[in-house]
Amino acid sequence: MAPRPLGPLVLALGGAAAVLGSVLFILWKTYFSRGRERRWDRGEAWWGAEAARLPEWDEWDPEDEEDEEPALEELEQREVLVLGLDGAGKSTFLRVLSGKPPLEGHIPTWGFNSVRLPTKDFEVDLLEIGGSQNLRFYWKEFVNEVDVLVFVVDSADRLRLPWARQELHKLLDKDPDLPVVVVANKQDLSEAMSMVELQRELGLQAVDSQREVFLLAASIAPAGPSFEEPGTVHIWKLLLELLS
Repeated sequence: MAPRPLGPLVLALGGAAAVLGSVLFILWKTYFSRGRERRWDRGEAWWGAEAARLPEWDEWDPEDEEDEEPALEELEQREVLVLGLDGAGKSTFLRVLSGKPPLEGHIPTWGFNSVRLPTKDFEVDLLEIGGSQNLRFYWKEFVNEVDVLVFVVDSADRLRLPWARQELHKLLDKDPDLPVVVVANKQDLSEAMSMVELQRELGLQAVDSQREVFLLAASIAPAGPSFEEPGTVHIWKLLLELLS
């Protein structure tokens, strides 16, 4: 029996996935290129602003300078990439850190979300890419553009943990020097795996001992004051330490 040709619906879905991936790639590249013009790259200064034109002598008025407000110093930028399989809790993590109430129910991210949090010395851009299978292909394109990677794992999703492990190790191999924070989310659920189990099942024991990889427990709930949850506070403090 001759194989049946692909139907119009299958071809349309494939084309839509390709277009979505291309648009996502362009948007993220634009975002990062704009942010890197204003940041210091681990000690090396990047000067993005052009020097102001000096006024001609007949244009200069001393009284004008007295009235001018001093320009605010622009903070350095730090980028954190937040990845993980769909349903792990990435979007809720971003909303909680930004002080917004978590959304009820599971709403997958079709594209990316971003949150900018100012600190005393720098601004932190937390950027999330959706975790669906079609979007995971593009994760590796942005690993080399950030300062820290946060990988969120659903501690109760035993069935898909091997997929999470596979994707995590792809990212680890892409940039051997990138600090990685693995968030073991949903530790409050009765079916959640212990931290010892997760360390073994995710293959973290095999990671080079010189590599900065951290495994932290969290219970970032879809409702309630999750930012007060100790795990979320510890994650944020660790991020600030790694970014300083």
